Amino acid sequence: MSRLNYVFTSESVSEGHPDKVSDRISDEVVDLYLRRAAAEGMDPWNVRVAAETLTTTNRVVIAGETRGPDSVTKDDVERVAREAIKDIGYEQDGFHWRDSTVEVLLHEQSAHIAQGVDKSFEAKAEGDNQQAEGAGDQGIMFGYACTGNEALMPAPIFYSHLILEKLAHERKRGSLQGQLGPDSKSQVSVVYENGKPVGVSSIVVSHQHSSEDQTSDDIRAMVEPTVRGCLPDGWITDDTVWHVNPTGSFVIGGPDGDAGLTGRKIIVDTYGGAAPHGGGAFSGKDSTKVDRSAAYAARYLAKNIVAAGICDWATIQLSYAIGVASPLSIYVDTGGNSALEEKLEKAVGEVMDLTPTGIRKTLGLTNPIFARTAAYGHFGRSPDADGGFSWEKTDLVEAIQNAVS
Repeated sequence: MSRLNYVFTSESVSEGHPDKVSDRISDEVVDLYLRRAAAEGMDPWNVRVAAETLTTTNRVVIAGETRGPDSVTKDDVERVAREAIKDIGYEQDGFHWRDSTVEVLLHEQSAHIAQGVDKSFEAKAEGDNQQAEGAGDQGIMFGYACTGNEALMPAPIFYSHLILEKLAHERKRGSLQGQLGPDSKSQVSVVYENGKPVGVSSIVVSHQHSSEDQTSDDIRAMVEPTVRGCLPDGWITDDTVWHVNPTGSFVIGGPDGDAGLTGRKIIVDTYGGAAPHGGGAFSGKDSTKVDRSAAYAARYLAKNIVAAGICDWATIQLSYAIGVASPLSIYVDTGGNSALEEKLEKAVGEVMDLTPTGIRKTLGLTNPIFARTAAYGHFGRSPDADGGFSWEKTDLVEAIQNAVS
């Protein structure tokens, strides 16, 4: 039986963290190819991007493979990278959107990879000439949802993200303009009683700031009102331990302080350690890569199961083989009700087509919606009118209820 009384901790990192700068640039490349394909009448289903970014002192290196409109140039890629860095807010001597060197080392997608994605193994065997994509790689993907907040996310990661997202707003457009830099981290330790989140035992915020004359107490005075505003009433008490910039000055931040790489914050991107992770990163990948699209599908299904009131939490695992369209396995865990879990394993394959083509159609993953996912979590966000965060919708509730009734 799972423990009912415990403390669980998750961390988040801001859009200005070096790894998140890299994630953002990689996802801007994905969106660039999708936008250009749509503008030129190319079928966005045929776009392929696998972009990796390295950021360090005054240098950005973008490598990987692509397939898409020939009109996309290295200058275009460099432009979107600089625009992303500017939007994040980097204008410091060691990393500036205008002055940093940007190297673009993208090349054409491997034909051996493309052959398995463009037409699935099953379609080839059956002589099917219709579009039936195979998975872009082998692997396992997980989705998770739980009760406790309206986002149906684990509380520690949900509030860790919210704190940094709100601080970024204050830094860019609010009361903290000119006082804080883009790089920051948060960590929230949530107290659970009877399996429910009820309070916070400790809060950690490390935030880049503008002057070495500012002390840790100065930074706490700046960030504390925002932090308190993000957490439910009564969760912060006199016993809550605060650590704000515990090492002192944090003026040199971002890629000038530490190199960044795409895909190094996969636990931050998902459930903060509260659920399993298949190991594959999301950013920089088009949606033929099931590391990304199937993880989105698994979250979509898990969220709808919990939203349907069937269980308090649900974990879903999907597995795929490169070039094969259908998932090799579907696994559902709701805490030990095997009869319910068997029903759900059958139901999720009935209410959603879990082939790469089916996932992309259902969730609209050929649209340029990926750069916005690069910071503050891929899950627990609100669906956007243009299709962004479509995997956060709860429009399968009735279908799932009917399937298991």
